[in-house]
Amino acid sequence: MLKIAWSEIFAHSLPEGHRFPMAKYDLLPEQLLYEGTITQDNLFAPEPLEEQYILDTHDATYWQRLRDLQLSPSEIRKTGFPLSEQLVQREVVIMNGTLQASLFALEFGIGMNIAGGTHHAFTDRGEGFCLLNDIAIAANHLIKYKGIKKVLVVDLDVHQGNGTAQIFRNEPRVFTFSMHGGHNYPFHKEQSDLDVPLAEGTDDKTYLKLLGELLPRLLDEQEPDFVFFQSGVDVLATDKLGKLGMSIAGCKQRDRMVLEACARHRIPVTVSMGGGYSKQIAHIVDAHANTFRLAQQLFF
Repeated sequence: MLKIAWSEIFAHSLPEGHRFPMAKYDLLPEQLLYEGTITQDNLFAPEPLEEQYILDTHDATYWQRLRDLQLSPSEIRKTGFPLSEQLVQREVVIMNGTLQASLFALEFGIGMNIAGGTHHAFTDRGEGFCLLNDIAIAANHLIKYKGIKKVLVVDLDVHQGNGTAQIFRNEPRVFTFSMHGGHNYPFHKEQSDLDVPLAEGTDDKTYLKLLGELLPRLLDEQEPDFVFFQSGVDVLATDKLGKLGMSIAGCKQRDRMVLEACARHRIPVTVSMGGGYSKQIAHIVDAHANTFRLAQQLFF
């Protein structure tokens, strides 16, 4: 069965006019349930992640300062969210959502998180709506405790996975692949194992041709026994922060390419949703919903 991490805590209350679309974390499961793509049995509510698993990835001093709400105003500003006890609790629940989804993926071939994809969180700091890095925490858990030998991170959010790249820059067991807007946040890029910067306005045809060439090659060369897919929908032409030119159909085809490749090679995959900032929230929800529709269709 497709198992999907979701909790009411995901849709965190933000100040009026904040640009992060928190409502999607309630609207997305509502849509999937309404249309019959999933039932309540598909959803699981993760508990907060135990501290020891956070410390396998993140600097202890940073985690303690975050946990105790002691970040500086500058550090808080870089995260993009007002710091609060509830926000930290939300992050810790999201982290366990992706970790538990990865354990379900070992069992069922795929596991998903309605939230996550927090790829701008570094070992020792948060940035860009990311306080802790769920992909890194889950990947380290699989390597340390579950015998996974090689992980491939497929990060197709429009923004480079700079935190993930930094965390794994000296870890040969994790290969980081980021395909992102070349002239977009973060303006100082880290070095992933493979970075593919895209020109502004890149359309479906160009994007999908490039991904269709790169992904099979990476799977053949790296021979991963686990994939983490960051499936941000901020690649859409309608996205306020994206600067690319993709359609919802093109974004769906992107997801199909990744999920079909994992299914064909029998590589377990965990999917985190990542970003999406289109003016109409319906565009965000529909593009994200396609990822779940494909997962259900291709794996079950």
